[in-house]
Amino acid sequence: MQLPDAVDSLSALAHASRLAVYRLLVRAGSDGMPAGEIARRIDVLPNTLSNHLTILDRAGLVQSRRDGRSIIYSADYDRMRDLLGFLIADCCGGRPEICAPFVGIAEEVGCCA
Repeated sequence: MQLPDAVDSLSALAHASRLAVYRLLVRAGSDGMPAGEIARRIDVLPNTLSNHLTILDRAGLVQSRRDGRSIIYSADYDRMRDLLGFLIADCCGGRPEICAPFVGIAEEVGCCA
């Protein structure tokens, strides 16, 4: 991931509601979630949610697909991995023990199991 892409992704996540949407979609897994359900879960108006989803989509953080009359949104896990990789790429200064706790944190929260 290049710096401009990282800035776009981080900028999209730098809003409480968008971050809540993104975290909800990450938890929802690859099946994703219909827009109406997302709006109910984070308690925002549908038009406001639409704006948030557009920003997250432009940053490459979410994907959408049509299922009948619904639009299903899901987190783009490849983009998430790229962003996380970008953030820790320069971590450690050649000392991997510094970054080792990140693996433990991922395991504690049930990530990547």
